[in-house]
This record gives sequence, C-alpha cells and structure tokens, in this order.
Amino acid sequence: MPDRYAVIGHPIAHSKSPLIHGLFAQATGQDIVYEAIDGGAAPGGFQRALADFRAAGGRGLNVTLPFKLAALAVADLASEDARLAGAANALRFEDGRIEARNFDGIGLVRDIEVNLGLPLAGRRVLLLGAGGATRGAVRPIARAGAARIVIANRTADKAEALAAELAPHLGGVPLVGCGLAALGTQGAFDVVINATSASLDGQAPAVPAGAFAPGALAYDMVYGKGLTPFLRLARQAGCARLADGVGMLVEQAAEAFAAWRGVRPDTREALARLTVPLA
Repeated sequence: MPDRYAVIGHPIAHSKSPLIHGLFAQATGQDIVYEAIDGGAAPGGFQRALADFRAAGGRGLNVTLPFKLAALAVADLASEDARLAGAANALRFEDGRIEARNFDGIGLVRDIEVNLGLPLAGRRVLLLGAGGATRGAVRPIARAGAARIVIANRTADKAEALAAELAPHLGGVPLVGCGLAALGTQGAFDVVINATSASLDGQAPAVPAGAFAPGALAYDMVYGKGLTPFLRLARQAGCARLADGVGMLVEQAAEAFAAWRGVRPDTREALARLTVPLA
C-alpha cells in the first residue's frame, strides 16, 4: 500500500507540489501518493486536518501559507533552521512524534548555487523584506559562506531587529539591517533577492540602481509570473542575470522528499515542466 504524503495550505488548489512530488516518485521508484489538503480559514482548521491526516496513516506534510507558524507550534522536535525561521514548511511523523523542518532557505541556496551556477561564498547578498521568507533564508545563505548580508525593509526598525536577532547564529558572517531608503549607503551587491510579496501586487521595492553590482544576480522569490516588476527594475538597472523562485520551490520540495524517503530526486524534469520564460 502506498505511503501517504500531502501539502496543506489555504487556498491550495494552485499548488504545484502534487505535480512535483509525483515526478519525484516516478523518477526514484518510490511507492507514494501525494495530495493537496485545504486547511480552511476557520480557527483550528490546520490542527484538525493534521490530526485527520495522521490518523489515516499520513507520513509527512509539506506546509504552505498560512500554516507555517502553526506547523512549528505543533512539532515535538524542530530543526535549528525551523526554530530560527519561526516557521516550518515540512513535517515528518515518526514514532508518534512530529518533526518540523524548514527547507525554504536551503532550497533557495541550492537553486542559486547549483541550478544557476553562482557559488555564494564570498558574495555580498541583499535580502529585500524582513518577513518570514527573509528570516528563513539568512542562515542558509550565511552557511554557504556569504561575505556580507544586508536585510533592507520599508520599515528600518523591523530589519534592524531581525538582523540583531539572527546575527549571533551566523558564525561571524556580518549581518546588517536597514531601511530601503538607506540602501544608497550600503554599496553594491552580487546577489539581490526580493523576499517581499510586492511582485504579486504589481509593485517593486524601491531599490537604487547602484545596489546591483556588475554581473549581479537579481532573484525574485515569486515564481511563474514572468518578468516581475522587481526583475524589470533590475534589468533597467543593467542587471543581466535574472531568476524567479521556481527553482527554490522545486529544490525545497526535493529536500523534503529526501528527508521523508531517504533518496534525493533529480530536479531537472520538474524545473523544465514549471519554468516560465522571464519575458
């Protein structure tokens, strides 16, 4: 009988996770079924859906918005990445316990380094936004050997507070928080990552052209939207290397699959199926 896995969120009909994990299962010969579960908008919906899924023999869950914080809260064990992120995007049920992980930042780093061929060691990295996406990305980027990380947010206080909180966990990698208005004083960056949701609203963070170093990579975590406002801004600033977040989506899924099944799938077919031209 196949092992059961799923992704839970609200809404969830748009999720690409069933397609991705279906491709992974075929490629690795794993006998699983993978479904999408809508946890609903009512209070306690996530917890009820989780309990029902476990009672039916579910082995693991991917977790997307708006349940990543709740997923960490129900865990018996959590990885350090999940604890620092304050959120979990993957759960495993083992020996009656719930184990929480956060693979978003790991997937981001693998996409940049492996799929896009840009090692982060020695690079200056700018993260736009001070929300959960940035919180989950900082430590994996530091672990990859970044020379310096800056968090820039519309509200400077929020970026400064997040930097102060995370800095002690980065092994000495310099981390600075500032307002978007102060970016002109921070120099140029080799990698500029939009971790805000501005692109979904047809907007772009106010990033000065000078923030993009020659040959910089501009990376928007939003995926499947083509040339987003942020990527268009980066191109107008002379940035020739542009990427959206589809690789991050696929690579974090591969990390969860590996944690569940003990084998890491090749991600090339899923990337080819989901990539949308940046035009």
